[in-house]
Amino acid sequence: MNDDAMDLRARNKQATREAISHAALRLAIEQGPHGLALVRVHDIAEAAGVSSRTYNNYFSSRGEAICAFQSDQSKRAGQALCSRPADERLDQAIIAAMIELYTDPEPDKAGLRMIMSTPELEGEALKAFTMAEGPLTEAIAARTGTDPGRDLFPAVMAAAVAGAIRVAGRHWLQPGNTDSFATVLRHALSCVCPATPPEGPRDQ
Repeated sequence: MNDDAMDLRARNKQATREAISHAALRLAIEQGPHGLALVRVHDIAEAAGVSSRTYNNYFSSRGEAICAFQSDQSKRAGQALCSRPADERLDQAIIAAMIELYTDPEPDKAGLRMIMSTPELEGEALKAFTMAEGPLTEAIAARTGTDPGRDLFPAVMAAAVAGAIRVAGRHWLQPGNTDSFATVLRHALSCVCPATPPEGPRDQ
């Protein structure tokens, strides 16, 4: 199989994954936080235009399907940071990369509210946001010239960034908040992102 055929296959698979996820979230919003059990695999598959078997090839649970967009975003976090200019200050690079990743497009407020207000989905979303930590750790280590096996900074920084993104989402959903998610996320990230790694003991 040539590279073009492989790329097309990958794009088709991603398109199918996104179609299933969008259908799952749409049905979940329609049923509301207390009706999640009514969202069945058959209904999701039918709404996405695929078979139940195809659904099961992509997702192992309803929550995983509904939160797939957050999961996919988180997996790209390291790549987003690596794409920033090499001479950009660490805090500026992280903030710019995460704002571009998580606000283009701006999150679906109804969907995010559904996820954050449903315990089953909130746990799945937490897993999704945590997926950013591994790629971010590697990207921060590469950018700062630190060794993630010996230095705590890259992993701690990555965890702090993932936590700030989650907290920003909660704040953005609060009644009466009129700020864009980009504004809220920028403020949250500015609370945890240093310009340079701190001096300190290294983990042996």
